[in-house]
Amino acid sequence: MKPNQEAVRWLLKPLELEQRLGFLDTAVAGGMKRWLPQVRDKLMAQAGLTAAEAGRLLEGLEAYAEARSDQRERLVAEVWSRLAGPKAPEPKATPAAAPAAPARPIVPLRRSDKCESPAAGMSPPAMRKAHGRSGTPAPSVAGGFQWQDPVQYIKGVGPQRAKLFANLGVHTAEDLLRHYPRDWQDRRSPAKIAILRHGQTALVDGRVKARQTFTVRRGLKITKVVLEDGTGHIAATWFNQPYLMERFQNGQRVLAYGKVEFHRSWQVLNPDYEILEDETEESIHTGRIVPIYPLTERLSQRVVRSLVHALVGQIPDDWPDPLPPALTAEKSFAPAAQALRSIHFPPDQDSLARARARLVFEELFLQQIAVVRLKRRYQHQHSQPLQVNGPLAARFRQNLPFALTTAQERATQEICRDLGLARPMHRLLQGDVGSGKTIVAALAMLAAADSGRQAALMAPTEILAGQHYLNLKPLLEPLGLRLELFTSGLPAKAKAGLRADLASGRIHLAVGTHALTQAGVEFSDLGLAVVDEQHRFGVEQRSLLRAKGEHPHVLVMTATPIPRTLALTVYGDLDVSVLDELPPGRIPVHTEWLRRSAGRKAYEQLAQAVAAGQQGFVVFPAIEESEKLDLKALATEYQRLERVFPDCRLGLLHGRLPTPDKERIMAEFAAGRTQILAATTVVEVGVDIPNATVMIIENAERFGLASLHQLRGRVGRSSKPAQCFLIGEPTTEEGKRRLEVMSQVRDGFKLAEEDLALRGPGEFFGLRQHGLPDLKLAHLIRDADQIEAARQAAGGILEADPELSRPEHAALRRIYASLYLEKEQRALAG
Repeated sequence: MKPNQEAVRWLLKPLELEQRLGFLDTAVAGGMKRWLPQVRDKLMAQAGLTAAEAGRLLEGLEAYAEARSDQRERLVAEVWSRLAGPKAPEPKATPAAAPAAPARPIVPLRRSDKCESPAAGMSPPAMRKAHGRSGTPAPSVAGGFQWQDPVQYIKGVGPQRAKLFANLGVHTAEDLLRHYPRDWQDRRSPAKIAILRHGQTALVDGRVKARQTFTVRRGLKITKVVLEDGTGHIAATWFNQPYLMERFQNGQRVLAYGKVEFHRSWQVLNPDYEILEDETEESIHTGRIVPIYPLTERLSQRVVRSLVHALVGQIPDDWPDPLPPALTAEKSFAPAAQALRSIHFPPDQDSLARARARLVFEELFLQQIAVVRLKRRYQHQHSQPLQVNGPLAARFRQNLPFALTTAQERATQEICRDLGLARPMHRLLQGDVGSGKTIVAALAMLAAADSGRQAALMAPTEILAGQHYLNLKPLLEPLGLRLELFTSGLPAKAKAGLRADLASGRIHLAVGTHALTQAGVEFSDLGLAVVDEQHRFGVEQRSLLRAKGEHPHVLVMTATPIPRTLALTVYGDLDVSVLDELPPGRIPVHTEWLRRSAGRKAYEQLAQAVAAGQQGFVVFPAIEESEKLDLKALATEYQRLERVFPDCRLGLLHGRLPTPDKERIMAEFAAGRTQILAATTVVEVGVDIPNATVMIIENAERFGLASLHQLRGRVGRSSKPAQCFLIGEPTTEEGKRRLEVMSQVRDGFKLAEEDLALRGPGEFFGLRQHGLPDLKLAHLIRDADQIEAARQAAGGILEADPELSRPEHAALRRIYASLYLEKEQRALAG
């Protein structure tokens, strides 16, 4: 029975929309599978159909979510035909092509150089003009497709999949080729069916004996393909994929890889499979060492693996090699083309190991070429040397109520040595929480003042900038120096007056946020730029501050200790000074992880501290400062704290408060008028309250190690014993490990190594802001020894050929230019 079209018009519209959207299963909320029960009920109620008739009309849509796009198109056409007639509707508008991200530009090192693409003989990246005018898709790689062309024109991709690949950072054919596997599975050795064990993951090589599809219950169909190999038989079983029945025929040879289970009979569940029509054909998904790729939603391993396999077959033997021939020979590396083929589809484990070793070194080598070259560029710039250890610095030291630590003296000497040179200093000062970086920075800024020049200190938040201003003012103003605070929240009239005084030189030290980089903020003579918590700034903001002077000296600081491997890569263009010593008298903060059921202990300790005249923090997570849900939760918890501590004065601090309110709340806490401060992570850095001795961190599992260590550093800033309580219920092994490490390790540098190992370099306190491409294959922990070797090799090559102009460096020059030259030019722009 076919219902009249009026009765099912509400159903036809979603099917038409699904076609217009490119069969992405997005036309209805939750997808077709979730929608089907409602559809069946409506067909029965409004069109007068029986349950069986409704089921026959909609047959196939239950497998829609798992089907390929071409199968989805067929399913929609079949259902439309059964409902309304044999002809499916024409789309009202052609689906818009995915906007192709521009391929990496190939920028010459000198304007006279010819722009060339990374692959020899390939044209610059460009959209195919014919595509979009005539509707004819661009040819595949084999048919003349260029490696830098948009990925959507590869056969089997198209506009919709191109959008999905963009989520993985894949925009061009070469990007897809460089989308390296995250793991590999050895699927080469089939196991005899007769000796398979329950729970084993195995490869089965057999022939199809029987096949069937049946419904267990509504919404669950099972497809079984029985395989036999002469020793026994086993069923390859898939759930809700009845279309697979069409793919198998009795007698076919099939390779199936998956988990073996015994449930009434032997079966291999949801296996990856391959049908070998020709006994000599090469397998992709089984029967070999199989790559496992990073994925995004709606992209499967089979799809990515098949597309990459087609590309790998097009790699020319003369693929350009950024490693000079002498270096390749010295390291006994495989040729570039061979390494690219083997990293995806290695013939054996040895080939895989050799390919990975070569490509890891190549990644690190290119990165080291960039950072070493940038460092050399800095060294060739001219800057006015500053007077170090001048009269202002001497008076400052005399006025200090304490002596500098050995580490502070060492770092100060290293900085002063650089400031006395006729080239700009570019130095990183890293030190654990409370190690005294601000005093060292103050001595550097006094070198600018002793030289009659200005200094700037830029911090990422208004709270931290204000803290620096309040700390430095009583130290530097007695020396006759004028300090002023620059933030975006200043009234317009006050802002105009400060800008005028800064431009005239009447202000010696400007402390502020990114407001210092804004247009209209001009220095009379900027001699030193200091950037605190520099990882929170992007490359552009740091360059804008440097551009306020004529090649000023630059000191960047971080309280997040940086592992050595990271310092050599991400910060390899900087000289590094380390403060690895705390001021005398500091007592290590006792740290304890408490399950929520034991959280009362933390609040009892906080109550005892308050009763003894001390103060404490209670910190709540906020993934985004602007999220209303988090702020609502914070307000609720604040009300709870008011009930727990009815006789205490509490403060509430979060990022969305107006700047005057933040300053007032912090001032009240610093003065001791507030005893407990409930806050989000706005107190992570720059809050110095020596009387605070208890830190409670709620939902501690939601914080990274770096944030937890910074928060812990807000207490224990005096000779009083301090405690940090981590209250959390982690649900992952990584979350448990973080809280265990925090409760056992106090050394920030060891914690940084753990954080890097747990989270990886891409997430380690926002490293992407530094401007270097992500490492796709190299790992900063496992491949630490390769970093040193790559740096030595890069340094040797740049020593002999700074411009990479020798013929043997031609490929290196082109690839370096495409990856790094624009970033190098931006970094040097100041």
